[in-house]
Amino acid sequence: MSRLRPTGVRRRRQRPLRTRLALAASAAVALVTLGVCTAAFFVIRYEMFHQLDLNLTQSATRLIQEHRGEGPDVLAGECRFLSAPACAQIVPAAPADDPAAPYLLPVSAPVREVAAGERAPYFSNITLFGRPVRMLTTPLGQGRAVQVALRSDTVQRGVRQAAGLLAAVGLTGVLVAAGLGYWVARTVLAPVTRLTATAERIAATRDPRHRIELPGPTGRQDEVTRLAASFNTMLGELEQSVTAQRRLVADASHELRTPLTALRTNAELLARSERLTDAQRDRASGALGRQLREVTGLVNDLIELARDEEPRPLLEEVRPADLAEHAVATARAHWPAVPFLLDTDPAARPVTRPGVPARLTRLLTNLLDNAAKFSPAGSPVEVGLAVRAGALEITVRDHGPGIAPQDIPYVFDRFYRAEAARALPGSGLGLAMARQIARAHGAELTAEAATGGGALFRLVLPAEGAGPPAG
Repeated sequence: MSRLRPTGVRRRRQRPLRTRLALAASAAVALVTLGVCTAAFFVIRYEMFHQLDLNLTQSATRLIQEHRGEGPDVLAGECRFLSAPACAQIVPAAPADDPAAPYLLPVSAPVREVAAGERAPYFSNITLFGRPVRMLTTPLGQGRAVQVALRSDTVQRGVRQAAGLLAAVGLTGVLVAAGLGYWVARTVLAPVTRLTATAERIAATRDPRHRIELPGPTGRQDEVTRLAASFNTMLGELEQSVTAQRRLVADASHELRTPLTALRTNAELLARSERLTDAQRDRASGALGRQLREVTGLVNDLIELARDEEPRPLLEEVRPADLAEHAVATARAHWPAVPFLLDTDPAARPVTRPGVPARLTRLLTNLLDNAAKFSPAGSPVEVGLAVRAGALEITVRDHGPGIAPQDIPYVFDRFYRAEAARALPGSGLGLAMARQIARAHGAELTAEAATGGGALFRLVLPAEGAGPPAG
């Protein structure tokens, strides 16, 4: 059993991405702001007390120079006022040497140790006259120490004021960080929001023509913008796929309507066979068989066209020269009135390529059937195999009426039939299937008008090592 996740983790994951991004950005800026304000407070506090300590050190140095030979006594005692000089007194190491008058500043054991040279000078904080005081104790020499004190309440007040000011700055920074975090989240996720809205609109309307608005060429091209661009590209491909699917269904319905009508007519005619003569019954039965084969072939072609690539497990190393010989032999049997001429370059005979033998044979058979269909009786169909620049090139040429220039861009479209071919049998799927098989094998199939008349189809299989695209 999987462990239950903490409630806090689940709640964080349930928050919208915009909220999480805004909180993260706000927290980052707020932490930086608070860190800077905290560091500034300690720097200001240190500098203010350091300046006070420098004043005490300067006062102590001056007093040492002025009273070097004097004995223990209170030197100045007016530090209760802000404008007064520092309070100062000389303290001996031995309590027996203390003066009769009381000391103004407190004398403790560490003070005696400094006077005796057993301890280094030090600063301390005391309370005098009800006011906070900063005191320096430093040796004077000959078993004496001098104590100097200044009021520190002004420094402490300055530190508190700095703390309040920096706290206000920090709070303002946190509020600004929250606003900036929301603005950043809204700006950064704007393309994602549009992407989501577009996806929801497509899901609701089933219309892939919608697109996400992108910044112009001078706009930013960040990761989110590239994601939106990729989504637009995907929508374009989806739109083309849906359009092609709808066109295929519409064309297939149109092409199936005529043979199905003929099938129904002949079936109804045979249902009343008792009213027909034997010759009429045979003609109807023969027509029904031909129409069944035509519909079966058309449906099989549609199924084949629905495949976009060859199954990887069916790929094997095949020899195109052998496939061409087999396809030509089959075409000769199917079209006895058309001579087929096969010219194979010796360098092309041992060439092998990865592919599906049955599908490549179907490709060559479709090209040969198309050439034979347009060839006048007795005109040959020429098939050639050659190796050019490492690629294997197979050409099929007929001597028929050729391809009109306006028809060349469309000869491989599904159900497209040129004006000269509309009176001939066929569904218009043979060449479309041939190109699809070629592309599935990484090959290129083109059509052109042959020199001297007729049509020339050129199949170029990729060089060894290129292979069919990964499926």
